[in-house]
Amino acid sequence: MRIGMILDNTFPPDPRVENEAISLIKKGHEVLLFCLKYGPEPTDEIHQGIQVKRYPSNQWLYKLSALAYTVPLYTFLMARKIRHFIQAHAIEVVHIHDMQIGAAVFWAIKKNPLPTVLDLHENRPEIMRYYPHLQSFLGKRLISLKKWKQQEETLVKKADYVLTVTEEAGQELIERTDKPVPNVIAVPNTVRKTFYEDARPLQSLLKRYNSYFTLLYIGDTGLRRGLQTAIGAVARLKDRIPEIRLVVVGRNTTDKVLRAQVARLNIAPWVDFQGWQPEALFPSYIAASTVCISPLHRNPHHDTTYANKICQYMSMGKPLLVSDATAQKQLVERVGAGLVHRATDQDDFAKKVAQLYTDQMLAKQLGDNGRRFISQKFHWEKTSEKLIALYQNISR
Repeated sequence: MRIGMILDNTFPPDPRVENEAISLIKKGHEVLLFCLKYGPEPTDEIHQGIQVKRYPSNQWLYKLSALAYTVPLYTFLMARKIRHFIQAHAIEVVHIHDMQIGAAVFWAIKKNPLPTVLDLHENRPEIMRYYPHLQSFLGKRLISLKKWKQQEETLVKKADYVLTVTEEAGQELIERTDKPVPNVIAVPNTVRKTFYEDARPLQSLLKRYNSYFTLLYIGDTGLRRGLQTAIGAVARLKDRIPEIRLVVVGRNTTDKVLRAQVARLNIAPWVDFQGWQPEALFPSYIAASTVCISPLHRNPHHDTTYANKICQYMSMGKPLLVSDATAQKQLVERVGAGLVHRATDQDDFAKKVAQLYTDQMLAKQLGDNGRRFISQKFHWEKTSEKLIALYQNISR
């Protein structure tokens, strides 16, 4: 089949889009990707077998996307581009990546309907509550989260099939929209086997943290990710565990809040902000770590999803310390891959770190359990089987 994936962003990078497309191509499908460009990137390109078709955009249109479900201008402008993409390339099925561009896709195919797969990367209406631009006076008045939630439900009902990143997210949608259970399919964000099988950690990074008890965080560092909890816990532990280090690989516009907290607690020597690093270095940072963390705050989005970093951590045999956000708590406890702390509770976080510090046998067992789970059951080549089966069904 000629599958038209629709992404309202630049490409690459987008691991989920790339993983799905490559898996489908290996099964004999053609995958053409509609995406955007803001500069001199080539209009047409082959990337890992994906036929990338880039359409010009600009910062004005990018900002307008936040108003996609307040005023229809963004939807109208994007629908014209998508209609051209579908017609020019004889697309047979449309795969919509996330809801922001969803209404534009359905507008584009209104006169000539096609089978549709709505791929929800996250619970967008809930997570938008924490976006900085929605905290502003103007943002609160121009962007209606109620309308975004209503539109999400409308898109789910219109789509033939819906993909979610966890079973929990799928169940929440089914209960909220009455979507038939067989039409909602969980395709988790897991790691390809090459991530851990081909890992060649940099000796320089291994040496840098070799003498420390290292807590590693990788990813977006927005405040809802819970790093303030980890920083507060380090302040409590630095005298008991002098060699403790919190290594943060990632960034966000709110990093100034984290740095101010570190300065206020006078613990700069114990916290290492590495900023954003290339994904190729992630295995090296993980290999150099002692414990890997995901101290998410609890909210309707975090409770129904877990970050890809969880799988990356486990794949390399590291014990986890995660908050009790429902989805990641259930996964980690089911696998026996780590300990769970109460979200935002610095004392409980510190208590669990101390437990892993004093009980090295437990830490090793937890890491081994996670590694075994990923290698046997939860790598991308395994978890993508439902995606492949879906498209076999559509093609029939």
